[in-house]
Amino acid sequence: QVKLTESGGGSVQAGGSLTLSCTASKLPDRHMAWFRQAPGKEREGVAAFSSIGGITSYADSVKGRFTIARDNAKNTLYLHMNNLKPEDTAMYYCVPDVIWGTWRRSSNSWGPGTQVTVSS
Repeated sequence: QVKLTESGGGSVQAGGSLTLSCTASKLPDRHMAWFRQAPGKEREGVAAFSSIGGITSYADSVKGRFTIARDNAKNTLYLHMNNLKPEDTAMYYCVPDVIWGTWRRSSNSWGPGTQVTVSS
């Protein structure tokens, strides 16, 4: 199974921006996604990147603010986050196996994630 490493989290004020990175020795040729989990809440899908045509999909809560991108030359999946809100505070995870059109996955393993904290 591919090993993914998330990075780029941090603490920012509301309205600020962050870019998360997810790296691997080689990104898999599969639909990939970013998920997040806030304290006391269930994990939720945030953004997905299709392996077919580079189509993207977003949760309603982040549409217009977050952009998912993939750089195969750098074997990196990105999540560009703008106009951050306190409710974006969560641990963010990238996954290599989202089922397109859903937020379900074909496995249940998770990396360590990267923490994003947004203060008001």
